[in-house]
Amino acid sequence: MTKIVLYPNELLRKTVSDVIEIDKATAKEIEELKKLLADGENAAGLAAPQIGVSKNFFGMKVDGEVKVYFNPKLLRTWGERVYPKIVNKNVKDEDFLEGCLSFPDYFGTVKRWLKIEVEWQELIGQKFVTKRKELEGFSAIVWQHESDHLLGKLFVDYIKKERGKFYKWNGKEMVKVDINKIFS
Repeated sequence: MTKIVLYPNELLRKTVSDVIEIDKATAKEIEELKKLLADGENAAGLAAPQIGVSKNFFGMKVDGEVKVYFNPKLLRTWGERVYPKIVNKNVKDEDFLEGCLSFPDYFGTVKRWLKIEVEWQELIGQKFVTKRKELEGFSAIVWQHESDHLLGKLFVDYIKKERGKFYKWNGKEMVKVDINKIFS
């Protein structure tokens, strides 16, 4: 069974190639990605490079099932990139902490667009069909995170550049850490 590729594996920094057809090898890779994502307790998305595959696709959990997006594109954004917040009733808004399966136990604040328009290809029968959709909130954040993987960009890159907050889960609580001392 395939395992998730962990940082600093160089595959996480490579730009991927478009998926032109689904051969047996690619079909197997897709099934492995779907299984890993479905089984991941806190997993919202998983990109092909994270399973050691340099191909242009990722999966996202949508309404309880894993959906695979081939050759995805970000077409349009609305507003400014912001640090997302979690809004709780009767409680102060909290920073949304983004995590990554390739960086176990690390989380941080990343500026993202909260509304985007995306395009991708979906396999229907034996043909690729192009689809478009507007995404908001959590789905938009996950899409951007997974799309970044396909370009060799990682969430820690944004945290370092933007001087975002960075934490490590120690098994009991989130502890603030200096990202520059961990990921140089």
